[in-house]
Amino acid sequence: MTSIGTGYDLSASTYSPDGRIFQVEYANKAVENAGTAIGLRVKDGVVLAVEKIIHSKLLMPESNKRILTIDRHIGYTSSGLLADGRQLANRAREEAQSSRDFYREPPTLKAIVNRLSLFVQAYTLYSSVRPFGCTSLLAAVDKHGPGLYVIEPSGISLGYHGAAVGKGRQLAKTELEKLKLSELSMREAVFEAARIIHLVHDDAKEKDFELEMSWIGSETNNVHLPVPKDLFLEADRKAREALEEDMED
Repeated sequence: MTSIGTGYDLSASTYSPDGRIFQVEYANKAVENAGTAIGLRVKDGVVLAVEKIIHSKLLMPESNKRILTIDRHIGYTSSGLLADGRQLANRAREEAQSSRDFYREPPTLKAIVNRLSLFVQAYTLYSSVRPFGCTSLLAAVDKHGPGLYVIEPSGISLGYHGAAVGKGRQLAKTELEKLKLSELSMREAVFEAARIIHLVHDDAKEKDFELEMSWIGSETNNVHLPVPKDLFLEADRKAREALEEDMED
């Protein structure tokens, strides 16, 4: 970054001479150093999976959830600063409730994404605030069918068939591109998601992690729910076995 140290990185409202906003780029760096989160939009629903890094052995297992529910049919997760992610999740919940009150029907994913991305973008405009240091993944099944969107710290929102954010995003994207997502079922996507999360964590073996997954679609009557325990344990076991086989080869 050629302009570091010259004052152009002190505020989100200041452009560098080459048109960059360094505070937004720094926010992206916070995401790149965090645990990986992925989403798979398949033919009958969407699956979310998160690599939850365990920073202390004293933490209670299966607590500190990273995947949250925005509305009955909308799931949310993020990578980056966790407190920022929870703030955006609460904002998304407010937008969903406001939409329900006004239109008297469940909000569409696109409507919530548009409102939330505008909120995120507003935090790149003023010197009195800083950009959110997280990238959000929102998944849902609404009247338009399955949907998966990513909102970046800049406020841009994009729809995906398969998305990955966080430290292992490049390897995860490579694995996602190999899959025929439009032909996968939700149960098949659960196994693929578990395999990818274990694969991308392989580069950070020095820290333990927990796998967290949720899904929404035909298997859940279009309600956002955690993956059932028996299916989750089977997917986790097969992912570990596949990783061990690859290491032996």
